[in-house]
Amino acid sequence: MHPVVVDQPYAFVPPYQGTWWPRFLQLFLRRQLRREYGVADVQCRGLDRLRESISAGHGVLLTPNHCRPCDPQVVSELCRQAGTAPQIMASWHLFKQGRLKAFLLRRFGAFSVYREGLDRQALQAGIDILQKSRRPLVLFPEGVITRTNDRLVALMEGPSFIARSAAKRRAERAAGGQVVIHPVAIKYFFHGDLEPALCSVLDDLERRLSWQPRRKCDLYERICRVGESLLCLKELEYLGQPQSGPIHERVERLIDHVLVPLEQEWLGGHREKAVVARVKKLRIAILPDMVHGQITDEERERRWGQLADMYLIQQMSHYPPEYIKSNPTPERMLETVERFEEDLTDVCRVYSPLTATVQVGEAIPVSPSREGKTREDPVMAMVEARLRSMLEELSSERD
Repeated sequence: MHPVVVDQPYAFVPPYQGTWWPRFLQLFLRRQLRREYGVADVQCRGLDRLRESISAGHGVLLTPNHCRPCDPQVVSELCRQAGTAPQIMASWHLFKQGRLKAFLLRRFGAFSVYREGLDRQALQAGIDILQKSRRPLVLFPEGVITRTNDRLVALMEGPSFIARSAAKRRAERAAGGQVVIHPVAIKYFFHGDLEPALCSVLDDLERRLSWQPRRKCDLYERICRVGESLLCLKELEYLGQPQSGPIHERVERLIDHVLVPLEQEWLGGHREKAVVARVKKLRIAILPDMVHGQITDEERERRWGQLADMYLIQQMSHYPPEYIKSNPTPERMLETVERFEEDLTDVCRVYSPLTATVQVGEAIPVSPSREGKTREDPVMAMVEARLRSMLEELSSERD
């Protein structure tokens, strides 16, 4: 389990206002991407759209998909090529991984958001950035790293709330310009020899299952067998025996088996639609007493067990049904194996060479008030539609 939850009182890490440090650190982006993430090149499209919005004095919000840990660096490289440096809302747990990392993150342009509660300071910081329009603001609307480059999970509505609040403030103060959202599609392509690249990690995964490595099997078949075996193990752990039926039904059954009792205990049975939102609601309910030390050691241990179960379930929800069966591209097979390894060991090997193609979408103007009375946020619906369209277009370049 990655340390994404911190049972300590939250301390907001504000945006760094200077520009020297972000510009300096941008000089090392390509080297970092190559050495730490295997990304050999970043190809940016639609830079003129971003430059035009900046030149017009608009408050610019970038909303990229979030499929890999290096996405913030890729977006910063996009901004560097456009002649600017972004400010990025980042989960607070990243600032708790050492003083040096926290120092560099903030100078890089990141500021914290507390995902286990309502963080008014982070919201206000985002609104201020868009109101003053000095630098673009980056928010990842999926809220999690998915490792599924061709698919989006449900988008959160926080970006539109921040954008509308900033638009309202600009209108009240007659500041001129608009607040606009540019959807940003990031698509990674793997250019190496896939089978040798994945052979060693599949060997290790099969040994963990007490198998002999099945090197003579087809690569696709090996991946599917490992995935189904890992699911069977979790079904044995939580349900007592392996289940039958289509894989997606078995995954949904396991998700509800874990989350529904927790929702009954902590939320009175209330549940959100998307798994990420369900897990977030539960964390918000479970953590406060842990943070304030108002529980026994035994109860703390019980809640940590619940948080670990929720983390596992959230990770399982990021395996889309038929993801590689419907279209077994090298990237989809690579992403699936990466997630296997990461979910089992909390680390993931670097596969190279990757290239990142980044497409900036057309600007979406944001009005100060929400239009219409539909349950679905119209701005986020438009952001999602454009992201999906751009990702489909980029993915077709592999065909």
